[in-house]
Amino acid sequence: MTENAYIDIHTHRPSAEAICPSQAGVHPWQAVDGSIDMQAMRQADMIGEIGLDYAAAVDRSVQEQVFRRQLEIAVQLRKPVVLHCVRAFQPTMAILKEYDLTGVVFHGFIGSAEQATAAVERGYYLSFGLRTFRSPKTLQALRQIPAGGLFCETDDDSVAIGEIYRRVAAERETTVQELKAQIITNYEKLFRRI
Repeated sequence: MTENAYIDIHTHRPSAEAICPSQAGVHPWQAVDGSIDMQAMRQADMIGEIGLDYAAAVDRSVQEQVFRRQLEIAVQLRKPVVLHCVRAFQPTMAILKEYDLTGVVFHGFIGSAEQATAAVERGYYLSFGLRTFRSPKTLQALRQIPAGGLFCETDDDSVAIGEIYRRVAAERETTVQELKAQIITNYEKLFRRI
């Protein structure tokens, strides 16, 4: 991996300009189906995007059952997880505490500095994308968390990952090169735990 590489920790639009780890899992919006593709999970770099979405129409108990099954699989396969977490931060944190996961990334983190601190103190990572810049509380979290807990992503947005890095670096008052170097370190650490 070169120091000039971008890492897009969660994207629906993989691009040649970035390292984009593959992911497989059941999104909480699809939890009603409940079917899990073990073959895809074995082949993927990460289990995701999985989690809880309390703004979704899917029954919360169904979401939790599917989430827990996938966390068990992540433990078994020794793969990090990429989380979808909407209006469910405390329940998600409580559930995660029960599993010996190799790594946890809250994708598209939108939350407070207090929530960010709680996650990073547990060794979890937060990934920031375009939506970050619409939320003053999330911008505060982005500025305050240690660099060792940080990733960037494009998610489903068409913006280039380089633009996300540029904006994150500006908010954190650092350079894009320094941000790249730190995120590469974080990425290597995330996968070294396996």
